[in-house]
Amino acid sequence: MILECPYCQKKHNFDPERIPPSAKKARCKQCGNLFPLEQETPQKSESQSRIIAVSMSKGGVGKTTTAVNLAAGLALTGSKVLLVDADMQGQLSYCLGMNPAAGLVELITEELEVDETIFEARENLWLLAGGRSLTGIKRMIERKGAGGEQTFRDSLQVLDGKYDYIIIDTSPGWDILNVAVLFWAKEVLTPVALQVMALQGLLEFIRSLSVLRKIRKDIAISYILPTFLDDKEIKCKEILAELKGLYGKNICTPIPYNTKLSEMPSYGKTVFEYAPNSQGAEGYRNLARQITNNPALFS
Repeated sequence: MILECPYCQKKHNFDPERIPPSAKKARCKQCGNLFPLEQETPQKSESQSRIIAVSMSKGGVGKTTTAVNLAAGLALTGSKVLLVDADMQGQLSYCLGMNPAAGLVELITEELEVDETIFEARENLWLLAGGRSLTGIKRMIERKGAGGEQTFRDSLQVLDGKYDYIIIDTSPGWDILNVAVLFWAKEVLTPVALQVMALQGLLEFIRSLSVLRKIRKDIAISYILPTFLDDKEIKCKEILAELKGLYGKNICTPIPYNTKLSEMPSYGKTVFEYAPNSQGAEGYRNLARQITNNPALFS
């Protein structure tokens, strides 16, 4: 029988007599996703979540700020949003003024059920917290060897379809934990600070991602978000112009440099709660409009 992967549409030829009676799913050789064996022509579900990794190997570019405010902005429009903290610094909880008792680690290790690890942060917004305990997950992935990069996808695909958006905050750097996140994500949003080393950091990240794409062909940068735009700084404008020249179709409206964005975590608030009329808040409204492809959003 011929089965089609609902994620990448690759067709697989199976001999029914060689499939164990207990087998319920098969893994796609192209994209690595698990898909059900009982459907001969599975169709990609329209209810699948958009899973977006906010990722960049260079630190200090506004990843966490972007993840929390993009998620909050989408939630304000009525979308159901899950915010996943895959950063060992675990700053999303702090930014939202929360202290969850459990989170991502307990879900992956199956110590707790899904409902015991996800906490409502705001209306339409839920948090799956991370933190330093992710070090244990990193070691677990390393011990698995081949196939370890599928850990997030295998453990968390149960969440797919339960939310409109799943936004993942990742650690700086490039390690097996981030690789596992990128095997689960469907889209990548890369913040790039408009600073001297911005292009170098972006190029390094693209090179790392290109290696990953040899195995996971459908992962690529969907959005490049310039951050810390200062209209008074000529160098900022020059770097932005260069980014647009190189990656025009992927460039989002820049997030302006705004002190409110650096102040808001101390109060456990999103920028929409702390300074709704600020330039920073408007910057993330623009990002939500671009992600949803809806210019009328927030009108």
